[in-house]
Amino acid sequence: MAGRRGRDGREEPDGLGELDARLVDCRACPRLVDWREEVARAKRAAFADQEYWGRPVPGFGPHDASLLVIGLAPAAHGANRTGRMFTGDRSGDVLYRALYDVGLASRPTAESLDDGLTLYGTRITSPVHCAPPANKPTPEERDTCRSWLVGELRLLAPRLRAVVVLGAFGWQAALPAFAEAGWTVPRPRPAFGHGARVTLDGGAAPLDLFGCFHVSQRNTFTGRLTPAMLRDVLRDAAAAAGPRPDGAADQAPGGDSS
Repeated sequence: MAGRRGRDGREEPDGLGELDARLVDCRACPRLVDWREEVARAKRAAFADQEYWGRPVPGFGPHDASLLVIGLAPAAHGANRTGRMFTGDRSGDVLYRALYDVGLASRPTAESLDDGLTLYGTRITSPVHCAPPANKPTPEERDTCRSWLVGELRLLAPRLRAVVVLGAFGWQAALPAFAEAGWTVPRPRPAFGHGARVTLDGGAAPLDLFGCFHVSQRNTFTGRLTPAMLRDVLRDAAAAAGPRPDGAADQAPGGDSS
């Protein structure tokens, strides 16, 4: 399929499907390629009978999403194993439970690509799409991967109205991507904080940006981020995103468990 030309003259995908298809073949960062593939070969004992994904992990969710959740990077034995954002690890357990509780997901767990999970009006992505050693991408790897997030933001822009960024790394990585995708990022750049809210002008429409502590085990086990805190941010962001494209009511399928 022929692509369109972006502002820098390079060919861009016509849609998210094509963007994702290109993404999963990316080998731009040698350290990340070596690590993700070595993890996929060695496996964790608990998953020894499973075939690991072992490639870049694309975003997950509808292509007309009005709400975007941005994480950090795939987990070595989570998304790097299952091939779907936040799927198959404890951080994902916390995130998808909260998304379900506020009516943005069809089920409270995410286990595999064929588990039937659907997101409502919401897409999940990350600024780095390959699992990094020790969950720490380098600044160079973060910057190399930025073009994928910029492309995703440009394609989502017609409907996108709110973004939740999980953690300071994601916040710092996402702000330049928003600027490159057409939104105006204030100077000095807004600081990350849980509950931070910033409106970015420009783009197809103003964008409400929300900060939230990352759903890492360190944060959730220590109580720095509680389920109620996460639900509050997601609920505020969903309200800012407006009516869902699918027209469904914003009500939790299983009730909001406090």
